[in-house]
Amino acid sequence: MPDYQTFNMLQRHKAQLRDSVQLNSGIKLAAWFNSGDRVTNLSDHHTLSLYTADGYDTWHKTQHGWRNGGGPDRFCLMPSGTESVWDIRADLSFVHLYCTDQHLRLMAEQIWDRDAARLNLHEKVFSDDDRITQLYRHFLLSTDWQQPANQLMLSSASTLLMTHLLQHYSDVQWQAPQVRGGLAPIVLRRILAYIDEHLDQPLTLAQLAGEAALSEFHFARMFRTSAGIAPHQYVMRRRMDEALTLLKHTALPLTDIALRCGFHSSSHFSNRFRQLHGVTPSLWRQQQG
Repeated sequence: MPDYQTFNMLQRHKAQLRDSVQLNSGIKLAAWFNSGDRVTNLSDHHTLSLYTADGYDTWHKTQHGWRNGGGPDRFCLMPSGTESVWDIRADLSFVHLYCTDQHLRLMAEQIWDRDAARLNLHEKVFSDDDRITQLYRHFLLSTDWQQPANQLMLSSASTLLMTHLLQHYSDVQWQAPQVRGGLAPIVLRRILAYIDEHLDQPLTLAQLAGEAALSEFHFARMFRTSAGIAPHQYVMRRRMDEALTLLKHTALPLTDIALRCGFHSSSHFSNRFRQLHGVTPSLWRQQQG
């Protein structure tokens, strides 16, 4: 797994790490808080940052002097090899996505089937992008990163973010290829069976795409065409369906049911169940009796 220099650098400063997770692909997410800190950074990887709260008194050093422009939902893109200096004079909460050049090149080659030998991202500071904000807030910031059951959502959102960077903030700026039609029926049946057989495991988009012999980008879109919902939504639905079956037809403790359905803890399982059904699993079971 990659060792991300920006992550390590921030840990040596005043920044407080609120949460972090490294996905199976090697991509890493980290949520930070910082205040009253001067940071100089030069890394060998890409960093996509979204300010989630405050940041109004955050300054970036340019060749023309210090520039201020931070605030909630502003994003910064620091490509590999870009040196930046920051003066964080007041509170700032932000979330980082770290990926390598290899991650982006592999994704570009899989999606567009082109040689991505020359692939450069553009530096962006205090910029606005509704799509980046939506993906961060709707998928990444609304999800418990430590729960294996959420790995598929996290990996899906990360793939969408990186695809967006390639399309809008790189030298290539290739248009997203048209994906017509869904998965072949035999492939769809194989994928659905694979999901059911591995509900107790932290499934990822890469795993499912690999089973279909497709890139993550093409698989996600073809699966949605065939199933009517995104892969992470389908998997969560199957986890909940299995939980209902076990609650109704077995006397298994909630902890065992949670583990069988891919939830790391009974509390996480109970929270998701209550969001969907309006009652806790234990109360739902009582009502069935």
